[in-house]
Amino acid sequence: MIFIFLYQNAAGTLLGLAVGDALGAPLEGLPPPEKTVTNMLGGGIHDMTPGEFTDDTLQAVGLARSLVFCRGFSPEDFVDRLIAGFDRAPQYYGPTSRMVFSLIKEGFSPEDASRIAHIHNGGSRTNGSVMRGPPLGIYYAPTSVREMSLACSALTHHDPVAGECSAFVNLMISEMCRGTPKVRAFCHALDHCEDPEVLERVGNFHAWPLKPSLDAVQTTHCAVAVFMSADGFEKTMLRAVNLGGDADTVGAIAGALAGACYGFAAIPHRWLVGFRHTGHLLGLAQRLWAVAEHA
Repeated sequence: MIFIFLYQNAAGTLLGLAVGDALGAPLEGLPPPEKTVTNMLGGGIHDMTPGEFTDDTLQAVGLARSLVFCRGFSPEDFVDRLIAGFDRAPQYYGPTSRMVFSLIKEGFSPEDASRIAHIHNGGSRTNGSVMRGPPLGIYYAPTSVREMSLACSALTHHDPVAGECSAFVNLMISEMCRGTPKVRAFCHALDHCEDPEVLERVGNFHAWPLKPSLDAVQTTHCAVAVFMSADGFEKTMLRAVNLGGDADTVGAIAGALAGACYGFAAIPHRWLVGFRHTGHLLGLAQRLWAVAEHA
């Protein structure tokens, strides 16, 4: 019975990520809307179809499928899936991931590609590895999720700060998927974080303005602050996506956190009706949870 109950949290994590992505996608790259967005819309800079997602979900789904297929994190398998997703919809990808995947396709190793992209772009603390990472929180127990999060981030993001942000979010998700209340999960993530900037900004989230940019620390701060300050899945999502800016990514990360906390049943029915992938993602979440570490 406990296993079935906690599956609701795992399903909520994956569906929450995708719903947050789809809600925020039409608002990406724009200032906060004058009227609060409460339903699935289309349009935006990518001319989105209502209920469709971007690379946030494409990458997270690739990671979830890889974890199921390999029974754990396999860098080689996951990179292949990342490249396949990139080839499907390259227009959604940010500057770090876009360059890394292009270099890998030219024959560079992921390690060399991430280092070159870091140098060429003047840094790599963008939020791509944070947004795709929540399936690691579903699969791995709290004792091992940090190590795997850092390794997964480093495949594309040479800057270790991006990895720290991913590890922070994924540890919270791992804890909540296994029944830990959100405040305790947040405190545990703080206890294990080793980057002073992430600790300062995310640990004192009320003291900093919300800046939904491409920066991994600012994005993680936005998502965690909104989640910790809101009561329930819907309120978390409405606050997250209506910040504008990198709304799809803030929405995806905040949605994964809220889904892990409140479960699949907390996602409003009107959003699932307007979403085009509910059945597929529920099945994937079920398979992922079935092979996950539950210790």
